[in-house]
Amino acid sequence: MARDRRYKIQVGQRSRRWLIHLPPGHEDRAALPIVIMLHGGGATARSAAMETGWSDLADRAGFLAVFPDALARDPSRLASFPANPQLWNDGSNRYFTSRNEPDDIGLLNVLLDELAERFEADMRRVFVTGFSNGASMAFRAGMELSHRITAIAPVAGTCWLDRIELQKPVPLCYITGTADPLNPIDGGPTKIIFEGSELIRAQPKPPLRDTLRKWAIANGCPDNETGVQQADGVRTETFHGGLDAAQVVYLTVDGLGHVWPGGKSPLPESVVGQPSDKLQGTQRIWQFFQQFTAPHDR
Repeated sequence: MARDRRYKIQVGQRSRRWLIHLPPGHEDRAALPIVIMLHGGGATARSAAMETGWSDLADRAGFLAVFPDALARDPSRLASFPANPQLWNDGSNRYFTSRNEPDDIGLLNVLLDELAERFEADMRRVFVTGFSNGASMAFRAGMELSHRITAIAPVAGTCWLDRIELQKPVPLCYITGTADPLNPIDGGPTKIIFEGSELIRAQPKPPLRDTLRKWAIANGCPDNETGVQQADGVRTETFHGGLDAAQVVYLTVDGLGHVWPGGKSPLPESVVGQPSDKLQGTQRIWQFFQQFTAPHDR
């Protein structure tokens, strides 16, 4: 039986697609954790699975690896990179007009209902990660669906939320590279790599540390990091002491560009910078996720 399955679900007036990878023997296991991976702008569910290795890790660790597809900017035309990229409605108001704005929070809500109905899924261990635009969407989902999501791990993305208010604590692990040309650590303007980029509303990005400090405070952590480690080109800063043992972990990888840590980008290094194997991002994120289980009343 194929362990990669494609499904469609209806979200409002739109049909949405998603892919799931099922680990061996999933039928005979107790309820399995869920890891939802949100692809980067212009990418797809399939490419995200290939670039990050979440399916391979799901086989070894025993969880459901889920890859939804974003909608193209113009849903009436075939999606393509870079002419008509699939993009998440990440709260930045950059990509869509009010007429074609997709309900991506609605998608994740319906998707979680589908997973609970179709599979032996542990709804107390629902984790969301994402890359670039998908990371920005993970930030938004972590806040607006904090009552359903256990923890999040955005990679090389921006939190566009002015205020971070959580119904319940949502632990966060954030990873980025020190040489990322599209998501600079200190914030500011960046170039856009899609065709017709003049149609995309440019916005300077906020400094990453400001976002992580806000998220730490929303989790009930002190607003200053309480632990710092440096090893093998990876710096780890941790905000401890949150409600329900929530924490915020911030990892920076020396020399890494706009690339999934430990993975490879299909785009040239002249655009995204260099890859790095100093950190295996998928393994590190799963290590973080394993610490958390939502309370029974969630």
